[in-house]
Amino acid sequence: MNSMSEGLTKRQQEVLAFIAEHQQVNEVPPSLREVAAHFGFRSMTAAADHVKALRRKGYLKHRPHQARSLRAVPSPSTPYQPASRARIVDVPIYGCIPAGFADERRQEDVEGCISVDVDTLGVKPSPRTFALEVRGDSMIGRHIMEGDYAILEHGMDPRPGDVVAALIDNESTLKTFVKQRGKPCLKAENPKYPNLIPAQELVIQGVMVALIRKVR
Repeated sequence: MNSMSEGLTKRQQEVLAFIAEHQQVNEVPPSLREVAAHFGFRSMTAAADHVKALRRKGYLKHRPHQARSLRAVPSPSTPYQPASRARIVDVPIYGCIPAGFADERRQEDVEGCISVDVDTLGVKPSPRTFALEVRGDSMIGRHIMEGDYAILEHGMDPRPGDVVAALIDNESTLKTFVKQRGKPCLKAENPKYPNLIPAQELVIQGVMVALIRKVR
């Protein structure tokens, strides 16, 4: 009998699901100690027995002489397939930002979050990733429209041509970062608006890494 056709007990399905999800989210499988702790097993022996059964039935692969070497095996008969599940993360929304004339400095209070699929977004969010809702039309040349959500990464060094959220002389705006005569300034992507040259201070709050548009 093909080992992949053997059924799993309810507990084995739960252990397989935990291993597969841990592998997907953390990029490494859990240790036996973590499996035992998650299910409240009194010893690692129970965790090891379930893992052995899953290996015997073909749902897990083991690479000898490697730490954390278990790997879930996707299969049409597998009750849990991590490859088919999206990895969803929540990106906090820190209010709105003008894509027009600069506005007075805003308070960065969380106003909710956007749940995004990491693979669809095309970037790997970090604790420094945040979102801002766009207001205005100064960035339409970069296809950034009012009501869009700009996904930004705080702490990145901007390169010329990057779209950034910035404080310029204590006012907030979303513009393209450029350099003129070696000095940083902000470029509008709509001829109705002037470029912004800092008189005193230019602080980059975040570099845009993705854009989300609602269907209106």
